[in-house]
Amino acid sequence: MASQMIKGAFYNVGKKALDWVAIIQCTHVGNRLRKYGLRYEDLYDQTDSLDVDEALNRLPPEVVDARNQRIKRAMDLSMKHDYLPKELQAVQTPFRSYLQDMLELVIAERKEREALGATPLHERSLP
Repeated sequence: MASQMIKGAFYNVGKKALDWVAIIQCTHVGNRLRKYGLRYEDLYDQTDSLDVDEALNRLPPEVVDARNQRIKRAMDLSMKHDYLPKELQAVQTPFRSYLQDMLELVIAERKEREALGATPLHERSLP
């Protein structure tokens, strides 16, 4: 009984410590993304994941164009060793989602196809 209470206490302390670390990490990542005007989902690589590529293909062109502009601006700022002006950094929303819902839908469709034994929606082949 006492050992279970001790384990529970350590679990609670460990969970609180992990929550604290997660908050610090999220804050740090958000600040870095704001400096370049990026959103977290802009970091998803469409050449690495076919699901991300398919989700981007299904999004409206305006959303994809805005993503591409943010990435180009961030690359330009990085090459110039510069950041966005402070007033623009203040209005950035690095954790506002635009891709996650579509990505979850694409992954669910892929898993359903695999479960049914259907042909994959997209296949990667080496040239």
